[in-house]
Amino acid sequence: MSNFEQKLNDAIWVGKVLFDRNKATGSSANLSFMHEDKIYITASGTCFGNLTESSFSVVDLNGNHISGIKPSKELPLHMALYEKDSRIKSVLHTHSFYSTLWSCLEHDNVTDVIPNYTPYLRMKLGTVGLVPYAKPGSEELFSLFKERVNDSDGYLLQNHGPIVGDQDLISAFYVLEELEESARIAWELRNEKALLINS
Repeated sequence: MSNFEQKLNDAIWVGKVLFDRNKATGSSANLSFMHEDKIYITASGTCFGNLTESSFSVVDLNGNHISGIKPSKELPLHMALYEKDSRIKSVLHTHSFYSTLWSCLEHDNVTDVIPNYTPYLRMKLGTVGLVPYAKPGSEELFSLFKERVNDSDGYLLQNHGPIVGDQDLISAFYVLEELEESARIAWELRNEKALLINS
């Protein structure tokens, strides 16, 4: 199996697993990976549950469409992460439930919004920043993301969902799963504290 085939298989596997675990619904998520100075990103309207090679659009390192169907409208978010750090070779963005719930709350420290209840999120990712709300796919969102991309290691788009980058899609998948689990723990403990206060 070639290196490209392995990356493509990993992308399809990650998409299917996230879809089957209800971490990605409908056609709302997107992922990308780099290969030989090109970026392969899920196309607009694709579903993580049935990705194939034809589900990917190919763009150059400047974001120009080279081949395949139309790329996801959130391509600029992916580009911002690739430009941030040369070690990032893949990007994963979903609307997973608990991360999105947590993104809807107000937070005192917007560069690190997930409480450090367990060590694993810090070990796998680091800090998680909150990017202010703007309409998905809008220039305003892309601008806000670029303004904050260097402030944290992973991100919650407010009222929208998480986005992370890593050296490959399997690593990004592990990070996203840890982020979602950390958000779930934070949400459950927040509710538990609220019950104790009100009891």
